[in-house]
Amino acid sequence: MMDDAILRIENICKHFGATRANSDISIEIKRGTVHGLAGENGSGKSTLASIICGMQRADSGTMYKDGKKYVPDSPLEAHEKGVAMVVQELGVIGTLSGAMNLFLGHMGQFYSRGIININKMQQAARMKFSEWNLPAVPLDISASALSIEQRKMLELARALAVNPDVLVLDEISQALSQDTRNMLYRLIKEFTRKGKSVLMITHDLDEMMEVCDEISVLRDGQLVATKPAAEMSMDELKRLMIGREFTGSYYRNDKKAAFSNEILLDVRNVTVPGKINGVTFQLHKGEILGVCGLSDGGIHELGRSLYCLEDKRTGTVTYKPTETEISTQKELISSGGAYLSKDRDYDGLMLNASIRENISLPSVKNLSGRFAFLNPRRVNTLASKTAASFDIKAENTSELIQCLSGGNKQKVNLSRWLIKDLSFVIFDCPTRGVDIGVKAYIYKKILEEAKEKGLGVLLITDELQEAIGMADRIVVLRRGTVAGILNRDTDFTQKKIIEVML
Repeated sequence: MMDDAILRIENICKHFGATRANSDISIEIKRGTVHGLAGENGSGKSTLASIICGMQRADSGTMYKDGKKYVPDSPLEAHEKGVAMVVQELGVIGTLSGAMNLFLGHMGQFYSRGIININKMQQAARMKFSEWNLPAVPLDISASALSIEQRKMLELARALAVNPDVLVLDEISQALSQDTRNMLYRLIKEFTRKGKSVLMITHDLDEMMEVCDEISVLRDGQLVATKPAAEMSMDELKRLMIGREFTGSYYRNDKKAAFSNEILLDVRNVTVPGKINGVTFQLHKGEILGVCGLSDGGIHELGRSLYCLEDKRTGTVTYKPTETEISTQKELISSGGAYLSKDRDYDGLMLNASIRENISLPSVKNLSGRFAFLNPRRVNTLASKTAASFDIKAENTSELIQCLSGGNKQKVNLSRWLIKDLSFVIFDCPTRGVDIGVKAYIYKKILEEAKEKGLGVLLITDELQEAIGMADRIVVLRRGTVAGILNRDTDFTQKKIIEVML
């Protein structure tokens, strides 16, 4: 009789110096199920997933796949044993084409007389996308030219291409628009109907409760509970994750829009050929203006265009208090603006630099001493005060950004701009890849800056509930144009927003 557990993990331990990442963890993943792995940033989820997928070895403990001992020495060996993973941070090589990324490590099949048959490889890549009904992605261009959502689809196709029977998804959905998420859920159902299994890591707890059959919760590197999702309430899941009661919502609790009549940004007929067309709206002082739409809506392209990252942008973006027409990034920053990209690792932070260097960079003009040299004392003081004020968890500010959890990375990214005297800020998915504690912290900061200090906030988001929970108004984009602008007072329901999107 076949073992009901497709993957059994027994007493896995992993330490990094004095840090206990995984301590005596035992989990069974049953065939044909979706097994959720929940926990705050730094709880050990990604470490455990990387051990399962051969990216690193456990210090002790045993794993069994299909009842046989399973000790993968590399992701390629894990692939051979039927285990594949989509990693949390982007796992593509930007200089290679989409097709090459998809078959990385498995390109021998396309060699003929020592030369890669590019056409054959691209055709095979397209077939993999078609096989699982994934949204089409350009496969003949470098991966660095793809959007973050397209890169995630490429990573998913690459994982599916090895025909795994265990698929590990580490924070994939928070990079996706709502319609692409729905596609992912359909794929997961099809995958598990075939007797295959999914290990799903997600900070979207509503998603975890809805999609998963069973949930294991990690806290401080230890397993604290495994229960069927149907037997676990949302409040219990939160309590298990953070070790204390966490009830209610972390969104604002008022039902009425509240902001000044003063206009900060006047956006008129902004167009980027093939991406957005004739987008017009105004952002007011103290307003949180949400922007949402489906995958082809152009919401992220809008943020990039406002920050002057998109070529061939037409239309006008005017900072009204000084009547400054913004056509360069320097003019936006000089007008008291800031932009935080959805892809903080690729577009925002310097991963190989320290916390101190990342925090101080936007404020470098105020940190110079004589002869325009940076004053080390001012830099250290600013970094230390900022890290303490924003509760950035690290040994000290000389620690490299790449060593931080996703939540602490985003706190650094957020803090280095909010310490400046800003007038408005463009946030693109500011809570992507962070746990409920950090998410609540970020929402609190956004509300404080907007409602107490008058900051204008343009909140671009793939999560409808985030837009509903935080915004005064919502601009809904459909196929690159404004389909409607909804008001908190009367229009804020998920059904209404989706009607406008479609």
